[in-house]
Amino acid sequence: MKLLRLPNFIPRETLAMALDSVRAHKFRSFLTVLGIVIGVMTAITIASILTGLRMNIVHIVEEYGTNNIYAFHLSTGPQIGGNQEEEERTRKPLKQEDADAIREQAQAVEDVATVLFVAWWDSTITYQGRNYRRSNMQGVSANYARTTNLVLQEGRFISDVDDQMRRNVMVIGVNVAEALFPHDEHIVGTQVKLGGKPFEIIGVLEKRKSNFFGENDEDNAVFIPVRTAHKISPGSEYMLFVIRAREGQRMAALDQIEDILRRRRAVKFNEPNNFDLTTSDRMIQQFDSITAMIGVIAIAISSLGLLVGGIGVMNIMLVSVTERTQEIGIRKAIGARRRDIVNQFLFEAMTLTFLGGALGVLLSIGASQIIMLLIPALPASIPLWAVASGLTVSIAVGLIFGVWPARKASRLDPIECLRYE
Repeated sequence: MKLLRLPNFIPRETLAMALDSVRAHKFRSFLTVLGIVIGVMTAITIASILTGLRMNIVHIVEEYGTNNIYAFHLSTGPQIGGNQEEEERTRKPLKQEDADAIREQAQAVEDVATVLFVAWWDSTITYQGRNYRRSNMQGVSANYARTTNLVLQEGRFISDVDDQMRRNVMVIGVNVAEALFPHDEHIVGTQVKLGGKPFEIIGVLEKRKSNFFGENDEDNAVFIPVRTAHKISPGSEYMLFVIRAREGQRMAALDQIEDILRRRRAVKFNEPNNFDLTTSDRMIQQFDSITAMIGVIAIAISSLGLLVGGIGVMNIMLVSVTERTQEIGIRKAIGARRRDIVNQFLFEAMTLTFLGGALGVLLSIGASQIIMLLIPALPASIPLWAVASGLTVSIAVGLIFGVWPARKASRLDPIECLRYE
């Protein structure tokens, strides 16, 4: 008779009893934990997509150069508040003289490349009746390729002579090349029309290994010399500096650049910068701040599913207590204590929610694979912390929502339980 006493049961036997209860009511158990399955699946699937996107961002930043610092007169990150936007609209753009000053005065800076965003000009490229209107045209200095680790598929990049002589030459991205030369013709040396003006293609960019949703800004790029860009579009003013710091001196370079620009732009000591300096770390932080908001929304959606699942578990455990009233009476009659009954029903509730969480994890893995199959450009990588969190939360839901039914079962009078029909 001692073998039947509940106090002597080991956890393995308690688990077996819990699994037997689930197997006895398979469909009911599935419906009970459906909310938990949906909640866990939603959270892990979104976490996998965001993790994959973040890995892509990190790879892109690394490919461009981890020692690079980007200087622009406008804030490049997400901004909140109308006053700041109004203040930014009055800022003066950076000038070539600022880049020269940084190159000469900042000891921790290795090189400074300049990018001029060409505005208010027709950037349509025409060749033998084919037009390409999606080009991302920019005027760049000759050292831009070296500073941003550009690789050419064929030809050469813009030289200092091209820039000084204001030559009508261009380097194009892979999308531009494929659109204008669909039959793999010899591209370098070809004359095309850019905004109605004759230009010579001197190079074609190699596609970057890292990209965002399968695309990269350089795929549609049309790079022309900075002085040529000034010549054809005198009204273009917005200039970006790509500054490469010396190895191991990025933070020192950042401080030196900030000091130089503050002096040149006459910023008082008690005023904030009227320009923006961005590093690879800050780019990733900006992306993290955006994904954090998405993560909060995902957690809110998952919480609703977990709440519904928890209420379902509580309801089904109360029904189980009613259905097993005589069983509870027998166990109490042979010596089971209140603690033993509480542990049994709590363990059963946690087993039920754990199985729901495990099913949610499996479905999230399947959903991530389907997403990558249907949308190859959308990366997805399931992080282990998300799986562990999903399983832990699902068990916690069983523990929290199983307390009341377990306590109710433990307080039943054994005599009344034996009389129950």
